[in-house]
Amino acid sequence: MEKSTKLKPDVVVIDVSMPGLDGIEATRRIRKANPNTQVVVLTIHESDQMVRRVLDAGARGYVLKSDLAANLAKAVNDVAARKLFLAPKVSEIVLKEFLKTGKQSEPREGVQAAPTPREVEVIRLLAESKTNKQIAAELGITTRTVETHRARIMLKLGLHCITDLIHYAIRHGIYSPPAAAAE
Repeated sequence: MEKSTKLKPDVVVIDVSMPGLDGIEATRRIRKANPNTQVVVLTIHESDQMVRRVLDAGARGYVLKSDLAANLAKAVNDVAARKLFLAPKVSEIVLKEFLKTGKQSEPREGVQAAPTPREVEVIRLLAESKTNKQIAAELGITTRTVETHRARIMLKLGLHCITDLIHYAIRHGIYSPPAAAAE
């Protein structure tokens, strides 16, 4: 944690299970101290709940220790390029959970559910793992305006985290995830 604050690397690889400060809290602190540092998390956990916790903490990569040799280099390269990386097994778990529970994540009753065309653009770019700064540059607006759009989208659609937003984008045809690489 201290080294990442001092060195400000492009990517940090961190284990979820560490003595003292766990990897999820360390990820939160690293991202807060330097939002430009991307985090890849290593873990043995293959659950939708853990994926949600890791992504909500700000990690951009999720690698299973059982597939470390096959996935670590790609994960580091992808998150360095500002892409999201989920190990193929994890992608399958998330997709199965989404298909099982996706319909339960519909907007709350009474909430205006139709996003504006600009909000649809922001949703697509967020689902593509773009940062607020990248979205602002692409749309020709300020970072603060992107943050405002994001907050309004989450409130309007009754979403609680970026994972919910990605599920919404997939379900409504705003975003199509790239096919998992064949092993």
